[in-house]
Amino acid sequence: MPSFMHATDTSGNTSLSANPHARYRRAAVAHSDRDSLRSYAYADSSHFKTSSGNGPYAQSSAPNRPITWLLTLLVAAFGGLLRFLRLGNPREIVFDETYYVKDAWTMLLTGEPRDWPKTTLIDGVRQPIDAAFAAGHVGGWLDTAEYVVHPPVGKWLIAAGLKLFGGAANPFAWRVGVAVAGTVAIVLMIRVALRLFRNVPIALIAGLLMSLDGVGIVMSRTGLLDNFIMVFALGAFSLLLIHRDWARARLHEQYARDSRSHSATWIPSTSRHGKSFMLNARGPFIALSWWRVGAATLLGLATGVKWSGIYLFAAFAVISVTWDAWERHQTGYRGWLGTGLVKDALPSVAYMVPLWAGTYLAGWLGWFMHRDSYMRDWAAANPSEDIGWLPETLRSFVQYHVQMWQFHTTLDTPHAYKANPLTWPLQIRPTSFYWTKLHGHPGLCSLSPDSQCVSAVTSLGNPLIWWLGSFCVIVGIVVAVKRRGDWKIWAVLAGFIGGWLPWAQYLHRTTFTFYSIVILPWIVLAICYAADWYRRSVSTRAWRITIGVVLGLIALVTLFFYPIWTAMPVPYEFWLSHMWFRSWI
Repeated sequence: MPSFMHATDTSGNTSLSANPHARYRRAAVAHSDRDSLRSYAYADSSHFKTSSGNGPYAQSSAPNRPITWLLTLLVAAFGGLLRFLRLGNPREIVFDETYYVKDAWTMLLTGEPRDWPKTTLIDGVRQPIDAAFAAGHVGGWLDTAEYVVHPPVGKWLIAAGLKLFGGAANPFAWRVGVAVAGTVAIVLMIRVALRLFRNVPIALIAGLLMSLDGVGIVMSRTGLLDNFIMVFALGAFSLLLIHRDWARARLHEQYARDSRSHSATWIPSTSRHGKSFMLNARGPFIALSWWRVGAATLLGLATGVKWSGIYLFAAFAVISVTWDAWERHQTGYRGWLGTGLVKDALPSVAYMVPLWAGTYLAGWLGWFMHRDSYMRDWAAANPSEDIGWLPETLRSFVQYHVQMWQFHTTLDTPHAYKANPLTWPLQIRPTSFYWTKLHGHPGLCSLSPDSQCVSAVTSLGNPLIWWLGSFCVIVGIVVAVKRRGDWKIWAVLAGFIGGWLPWAQYLHRTTFTFYSIVILPWIVLAICYAADWYRRSVSTRAWRITIGVVLGLIALVTLFFYPIWTAMPVPYEFWLSHMWFRSWI
């Protein structure tokens, strides 16, 4: 292999100073000779292997090697163990499980979520409905449909776990859906990192960080909705990265053919990035791929869990079509901005938006099928002259969404664990899902028989992961600026742009730190981005020692906090030793 081939980064970024074809460029500039330009273009395009080869613009086979899949599954099995071990504990309704698990149960049995009384009579004794439900008395719902403020998809996924694992009498069944989602997210995290960084150790680090984080563990062991948004968003992002690899390969294959054509012409480039001369052609159509279709569908499902998926769809779609347009320019085609808008962005919008919206609407199929759904007959009781042309069912559906929107944008009910969204990445105010005193001294409490025994579920991320990840976001931006641009930084920032920044417009709203589960994968990617830069900057020995020490410390912190993430019985003093700040209590 010629020595110049080693000057190309495996991520596909080619240094201009190391370009082996500079002699062709100089000849073209000096003589404006078409043959020289064609020779330059041919030599330049031959440097990039296509999808059948192993070059940087290929759809790399590295992510699909059997050994990488084996390592992926081993790490996922480790993370799954942390999520599934004692999944049925505590045998009590935890935090918002009071809504989502009971909704899922009535949806499974009646097709729609139903209202529940606050108390119920069990053996002549009136008990709170949540206590009775946890004890196995899972009937007693009312006939009226419940007003729910989140779309149905996430609750149907919880309902699937109830159906497959013995019904609502089994707390394991309440949570198995989110546990599966959390384990699948580890697999996706490794595959995303492998496709981004083309480095197996970096990818495995990503999987280990995902496995060891406290928010990831708690949200995979509690029957709430947010874990589903995260896994759908991560899956969609993985597909968009595959689309990017496919589009790059297609662009370079076509460029190799177009530049050898006898009718090919070139024009001088006005950009400081890319080639000195651009091929006077638009390039192939790359807006449509099955990968992008799948991504739009998954983002529709994410929105069908919670409306925050809307922002993820918008951010991911814009970043994806921008990648297409910029890659068109980097390949050597002219007019990347205009072509990107007309040939990439508009066609993508034309099919991605309907797919996303259609998937979201499909999640409401049960509401349309049942005559007694909440607000199903609102339009019949409220005739309208303004939009009377709209069918009554659709008018009712729209009005229901108006009510949901008003709820989400005006919710300011005081709550002890309300957390400003700007503080989520630093885990300043974690959410206490569950805390109770226990009788006797079971479990670890036996080590301290004179202490009060307690059990807790605290949705607190591994502090080292979140603090380091927040720092690495800043480091990554600085590194990308010094490199004069790096497409991977947008991959790192995508989750923050779509999953965190939109919350800045709702600082008045009652929000909780556990919502940050949606940005956990991108906290991990920020660490991986910095680790990849560090790997290229120091000796192999220094990199291995540093990574070993950091991972070791993170693992120890996880071991320390795991009992209060998973409701293990512990002495009160042990629990208190985890409350490093007053805001954590």
